Amino acid sequence: MARIGVVGAGYVGLTTAACFARLGHEVVCADVEPAKVAALSRAEVGAHEPGLPELVGEGVRGKRLRFVLGNDEALSGVDFVFVCVPTPTGADGAADLVAVHAVLREARDAVRPGCVVVLKSTVPPGTAERVAGVLGREDVGVVSNPEFLREGHAVDDFLRPQRVVVGAAGPSGEEAARRVVGLYEGTGAPAVITGSTSAELVKYASNCFLAMKLSYVNSLAELCERVGADISDVTEGMSLDDRIGAAFLEPGPGWGGSCFPKDTRALLSAAEDARVDFPLLRATIGTNGHQARRVVDLVRSAVGPLRGARLGLLGLTFKAGTDDLRDSPALAVAALLAEEGARLVGYDPCVGRDCGPVRVLASAEEVARDADGLLVLTEWPEFAELDWPALAGAVRRRVIVDTRTLLPVDKVVEAGFHLVTLGRRAAA
Repeated sequence: MARIGVVGAGYVGLTTAACFARLGHEVVCADVEPAKVAALSRAEVGAHEPGLPELVGEGVRGKRLRFVLGNDEALSGVDFVFVCVPTPTGADGAADLVAVHAVLREARDAVRPGCVVVLKSTVPPGTAERVAGVLGREDVGVVSNPEFLREGHAVDDFLRPQRVVVGAAGPSGEEAARRVVGLYEGTGAPAVITGSTSAELVKYASNCFLAMKLSYVNSLAELCERVGADISDVTEGMSLDDRIGAAFLEPGPGWGGSCFPKDTRALLSAAEDARVDFPLLRATIGTNGHQARRVVDLVRSAVGPLRGARLGLLGLTFKAGTDDLRDSPALAVAALLAEEGARLVGYDPCVGRDCGPVRVLASAEEVARDADGLLVLTEWPEFAELDWPALAGAVRRRVIVDTRTLLPVDKVVEAGFHLVTLGRRAAA
């Protein structure tokens, strides 16, 4: 059993703390927000993340997991310090490391000899090497251990990871890296031990590759519409190639969330700093911006003039299984629709408050009432099971734009709807 300090009780930090406690370690998790620390100490988890509230409760009741205000206890008297603070996008597109450096300044005099400082936050290549210099402690190891947590699947991703990547920085880094790998014993995951800069690049490279794949399939869907092909058939044929696979081949309104937008911009900034031209990544970002405008064009073609039109939005979060609205493509589409004068109402299973121009209602049925068109913007499975004849009787105009290729075409068309999907000819 190791004594672990986790600095930051956000999405990554809380999952890290709760899961290490489940693996049998003694964990203290620190945050600067008094209300959050108080709630977590009562095992009250505000975020919608399946399995996480139960795991936090288990750790708190078993006294393997504690939450504290301020970083002192998470830095002193522990064997490992996991830095899980935000690294948002700065004005220049690069990751803002102010919070990381603040923790390291505190750690300089607080951590005991032999402790390992672990960068869990997503940071640009070379950060751990520079941090080791900022820390200035030859008796303290520094490693990079990027997280690969999918929102809505974070607990499973931590406890049953596809891989554990640990990068060593400094002269004592390799031994420290092996100690960090040992913390994950019992997960059964293959471990990759490398240099810290390579480990940091693994995280960016993975997320940016997936973003590229999504931008690619969205452009492919647009081509399918123009030439009369079916994107579902095309991607099915592609996915049977082992070199390609089926993951991230579903067209949609664009990609968003807390990682892809931030990480694509950060990697592009890192490439520019290194004087490496990366047109493929630049095009990936540009294609994503185009996708929201393309969805609006499809809505306009299906509904007609948007000024004054009442549109019902089904789904507001950036993906199903989470309550995260950060950089949600659904809200990007909504903003463009509102600019053209559309009146927007919406429903999402995990959103209970108005979002910008969208007035949030309590059900899909309320959203459909007197609507001039419905838009599926998030792939919540329950939307595929809606009562389509009832919705057909509630709307003003029977038009649906399904940006997630989620709905059962036969049932929707049988109910009398004109259905528009990405990458297919409209069904009516």
